[in-house]
Amino acid sequence: MLPPISVVVPAYNEAHRIGDSLRQTIAYLETNSPESEVIVVNDGSTDATSTIAREALTNAKIDNRLLENFPNQGKGHAVRKGLLAAQKPIALFFDADLSTPLTEIPKVIEPIANGDVDLAFGSRALDRSLIGTHQSWMRDRGGRIFNLLVRLSSGLPFWDTQCGFKAFRMDVCRPIIESAHVIGFAFDVELLLLAQRARLRLREIPVRWNHAEGSKVHFLHDSLRMLREILALRANAATS
Repeated sequence: MLPPISVVVPAYNEAHRIGDSLRQTIAYLETNSPESEVIVVNDGSTDATSTIAREALTNAKIDNRLLENFPNQGKGHAVRKGLLAAQKPIALFFDADLSTPLTEIPKVIEPIANGDVDLAFGSRALDRSLIGTHQSWMRDRGGRIFNLLVRLSSGLPFWDTQCGFKAFRMDVCRPIIESAHVIGFAFDVELLLLAQRARLRLREIPVRWNHAEGSKVHFLHDSLRMLREILALRANAATS
């Protein structure tokens, strides 16, 4: 059994899969961590995400909440809002596509529950044999190059900062989450940078992962924007 955790699911125009994803998540937690909670953050969706999410949460036996952002604020804002609403000692966020299977949850929760680390996050880069369904060849190669650029530009010693599967010991991580301000896709890097600067214990953990269609990331445009945001974070850190 897992300890009680807060699971945060950011969602933007996920009507086609949010219902099934939440039902799977709720079933997993009811079996493996019945004192947990699910927090869905609907980030200004223009489809039926909110209605479908509310229906999926209605009969859950575990605590749950649906938070609403209007208009769309960005994934970083949605994740931060959900994490700051967490009421359990450990909080985990992951994407609505369940690209990292729910059965991988213990990999990032147990090191925190055991007192070994403060922030644990999934990685697709440490053991690529764990990747089931791959992205296209071009997107895969581009992703590897991007991860290398992030490593070089951020100064972080990790190989995959962007995997949407991160867990936090909330008593020590809440201050860094409160102080974060990036609302776009570079928010992961900002959280890791802030955690490193606070001398928290971080661990990158290989997880199983499957590519799911419908990504909200526009690879070239968003990658360039993320790199600019990361360089700005490094510059701000150097002058603070």
